[in-house]
Amino acid sequence: MRFATTLSWYVARVFMLGVLGMLAALSGVVALFDFIELLRRSSTKPEATFGLVAEIAVLRLPWIAIEILPFAVLLGGILAFWRLTRSSELVVARAAGVSAWQFLAAPALCATLLGATATAGVTPVSAVMRARAESLDNTYLKSGGGPLALNGGQLWLRQSDSGITPHGVAILHALSVNLAKGKLRVKNVSIFRMDDQDRLLERIEAGSGLLGNGTWILDDAHAVTPGHAPDKPGTLNLATTLTVDRVEESFASPDTFSVWALPGFIAMLDRSGFSSIRHRLYFQTLLALPLLAGTMTLLAASFSMRPARRGGVARMIASGVAAGFALFLVSKIAEEFGQSGSLPAVLAAWAPAAAGLLLSISLLLHLEDG
Repeated sequence: MRFATTLSWYVARVFMLGVLGMLAALSGVVALFDFIELLRRSSTKPEATFGLVAEIAVLRLPWIAIEILPFAVLLGGILAFWRLTRSSELVVARAAGVSAWQFLAAPALCATLLGATATAGVTPVSAVMRARAESLDNTYLKSGGGPLALNGGQLWLRQSDSGITPHGVAILHALSVNLAKGKLRVKNVSIFRMDDQDRLLERIEAGSGLLGNGTWILDDAHAVTPGHAPDKPGTLNLATTLTVDRVEESFASPDTFSVWALPGFIAMLDRSGFSSIRHRLYFQTLLALPLLAGTMTLLAASFSMRPARRGGVARMIASGVAAGFALFLVSKIAEEFGQSGSLPAVLAAWAPAAAGLLLSISLLLHLEDG
């Protein structure tokens, strides 16, 4: 057993060196292409200097590393296991009676811990840097107005309506939105106030509005109540729990939040009436990252431990890479279904990793015992 333990950690060391080297190489390549794309976009922006573009590219680097971590584990694992098989180290170990499950336990554990470290330790740093990168991108490179410039500049909001008893909602639609100096101004506003049974109670039309401290300040506004004549235009105040930061953050990318901040932010979105599907899916994806990393380890082993004397090694390695990309494609399809609401976020995030795990275990059972 001591021999198996020593061998396991030796294999794990070779595996981790391959994975970390592949992670650095892939991150560098992707970051280089991202930098080139940023340079292309900045060519028509006189205020976007070379240093600014480089800063945005560097700020995106931790997020890029997390995104490609499963591929780094797959490709680095294939490289490491193929080298060990080519040097006959794994062949001799298996001939001596050491099961593949014994010396693969340590690499799989290391990959799982690497995924857990990325989820718990790297995402807080990545989220801060990603948010800063998006802020610089919106300010200097994009011609739009940032995350609030959606639907052709229009804005839809749904909020709890404290003025209705029992609990009701108010739906706000504005044809124009402007966020400047920490103030959110809207124009051509329509507000629909409904009770808890979704019955329309009141409609408010306003020429403009400003989100103040705990209230919407609506100018040139008049309320229309079913069965009553419209009120005279004037200034109306509508209580709200929304703030400018909450409205802006609700349209920000989920990857600008760390795994620790997402549960509270998701709860806030649900209370405020915003859709939290994207954030729920991203949160579950981060939680599933350790399982996905461990799955890629077993998948890499199952496609690269065939002895070279049997031939077809290149075909086996190519099959492993193809299987990894097929798993990536399945995960993206599941993500699209999750974002559309057709699949629960938990199922969309965890099902591809679980399917890949079952596939890799089946292949290893065939390789070891078949």
